[in-house]
Amino acid sequence: MNADLHAELVLARSVREVAEFADAEGWGRPPQMFALVPTADLVAAEPGLLDQLDEGNELTPVAQEAFPDDITGGSMALDEFLATTTWPPAVQGCVLVQEIVVLPPDAESTLDDALEPLLADHEAADAAARAAAAAHPERREARLLAAVLRDGASLCLLQLRPEDDEDFGDLDLRTYPNLAPNLVEALHHTFE
Repeated sequence: MNADLHAELVLARSVREVAEFADAEGWGRPPQMFALVPTADLVAAEPGLLDQLDEGNELTPVAQEAFPDDITGGSMALDEFLATTTWPPAVQGCVLVQEIVVLPPDAESTLDDALEPLLADHEAADAAARAAAAAHPERREARLLAAVLRDGASLCLLQLRPEDDEDFGDLDLRTYPNLAPNLVEALHHTFE
C-alpha cells in the first residue's frame, strides 16, 4: 500500500471515531477540536489508558479544551482562533467538528442577491448570510468534520441531521468535491 493511501485510511478511521463521539454527544453542540496523536505514544505516556484505546488504530483522537464562548461554527472568531493555533510535534493531525446550516444549491442565487449590498463590509455580509441561511425554509442542519494530517492528507465529511427521531443513531457521513477547502487550508496552517 502506498504512503498516501495509507495516510488517507488512517485519517478516515480517526474521523469516523470522532464522528461517532460527536453523534453520541448529540446535536446543538459548539465546535470542538481533536488532536490526533500516535496511539503507541499515548499508551507509552499513559499506560492506564490501554484498556480504553484501540491499539489497532495508529492515531487516537484526543478532545481539546472547549473553545471560548464567542467561537461558533463558521464564525470569524473561529477563523481568528485557527489562525493562532499551533500544535506540538507529537500531534500528527487534527479534526474540527462544527455544526453548520446546509442549503439546497438553488438557494445560493437568492443569498447572493440579498448580500450584494453588504459585500464591502465582510462582518455585515457574514452576519446577513447566517441570518438568511437560518431563516431559509429548505435549510438542513449538518455536522462538518474537517481533518488534516501533518503530512498533508485531508478529509472532510458532512453528516446531515436526521429529519425525524427514527433516524437518530444512523451515522450517514457524506463527502463532496471541494467540501470546505478554506477550512482544510486553515487547519493545515495550524501545523506550520
